Amino acid sequence: MAAHSEHPAAFAPGYLRQLERGIRASPCFTTNTLNRDFVGTKGFSVVFHGAARAEVERAFPFFAPYLARALRADCNAFYLNPLLLERGSRVDPHVDRSLRSYCKEVLPPLTVSVLYVSVPAELAGGELVLARGKRHLARIRPAANLLVLFEGDLTHSIEPLQSAGARLSLVCEQYHLEPDELELVPEFTIETRAKRYD
Repeated sequence: MAAHSEHPAAFAPGYLRQLERGIRASPCFTTNTLNRDFVGTKGFSVVFHGAARAEVERAFPFFAPYLARALRADCNAFYLNPLLLERGSRVDPHVDRSLRSYCKEVLPPLTVSVLYVSVPAELAGGELVLARGKRHLARIRPAANLLVLFEGDLTHSIEPLQSAGARLSLVCEQYHLEPDELELVPEFTIETRAKRYD
């Protein structure tokens, strides 16, 4: 089975415009709370249990079509984050375990899903690079409305964005946690550097 898959034209184009407007207008959207691997990026993060999905969709209605398409039924905890890169931004190689701040021994997610919401017209750089250990698996060139799914234990990075404009994606780490692990993760919380977002 392939370690990743690519799904172009994943949504109606009108939805992408709605999604970008919603993300950029959100008072949560500012310099990222993510770790030092995420250089010069913007965004915010939403942590939630599968049972709280309706609550997430009430707070962020523009996420609803993405969640309906992307979320796996066999996962019960999710780390969702819009991710914006501008010229000079990059993401260094890492394996996702963003729920580790709540559950220290958490395993990587089963799946990571990435939807490219918008990319510069003259894109230079910004490719998603996937690897397993030292073995290179793929270099994916972003394209608007491309949905990428990859196994959560893969090392991945984003090459520096060299072009003007912004590369905006929506990323979701999808976990299957044991009951005692799930209890440590908030049912629904927002991680943002914004001082006010209510």
